[in-house]
Amino acid sequence: MEEHNVTEFNDWCPGCGDFGILRAEDLALEELKFDYKNFVVVSGIGCSGKAPHFFSHKISGVHMLHGRALAFAAGIKLSNPSLNVLIEAGDGDTFGIGAGHFVNAGRRNIDMTLLVHDNGVYGLTKGQASPTLHRGEKTKSLPKPNINDAINPIALALSVGYTFVARGFAYDVNGTKELIKKAIQHKGMALVDVLQPCPTYNDINTNEWYRKRVYNMDINPVVDKLEEIPQKISAAITKSYEWEEKIPLGIFYQNELVPTFEERLKESMPDYMDNYPSVQKIEENGEATTVYDKLLQARKVA
Repeated sequence: MEEHNVTEFNDWCPGCGDFGILRAEDLALEELKFDYKNFVVVSGIGCSGKAPHFFSHKISGVHMLHGRALAFAAGIKLSNPSLNVLIEAGDGDTFGIGAGHFVNAGRRNIDMTLLVHDNGVYGLTKGQASPTLHRGEKTKSLPKPNINDAINPIALALSVGYTFVARGFAYDVNGTKELIKKAIQHKGMALVDVLQPCPTYNDINTNEWYRKRVYNMDINPVVDKLEEIPQKISAAITKSYEWEEKIPLGIFYQNELVPTFEERLKESMPDYMDNYPSVQKIEENGEATTVYDKLLQARKVA
């Protein structure tokens, strides 16, 4: 693989948490020894959206519309389930305009990994409050303190069906790398919410502020039996609300007993995993190979 020096063309601000997240991703993919030809990174709009351009190795990337990265990634995964799909998105991208896609990706349990760069502000558009900035906080570009309550990404993910839910810290590269590896290896929809200081616009949740509070929690997040699900989710949600004095990092919940969306499709389409859309022939010698007779007959019967 051809390697690139990201410092030659990277335009993130000095000290941006995105550097740590990108390094954690690069290390995770190297250690998992993936064939990069079978890996796709989909990003949204924002500082995090530039990440696919900066990977150290040649990798397929798609820079999507604001809030639509999850929806586009779902289309990629379902058309070719043999691909590993990673979504890069910001907190505003994911929990603002993209909130509906976030909810539906969870309930479908598509086998993908969502990595959220969570800094509490819209960094690319001069630091407005994002959905994860806490009420009463006034970052330096806000004329008045934020009047909206913050979304809790961990609790929201748990309530809508994500089967792997974790939180990392951008400047803990090794810890975040391990979370990303486990999320990618997980069978089902995975969220890794990465707390990411924004040195330019968020002067509250700084590197120093986080380092005084973050700690690696010691819980067993793995669901071994279906009857454990309510208790495990309840415990994880309770833990996710620790914030002011102590902020837990690590895996909150992991459940591979829930069928993925691909497995659900296979129940009604037995050959789905062998004859998925991207390998189907749509034309031959300039002629369409799609057979419409059955479809038209079905419409007449209906």
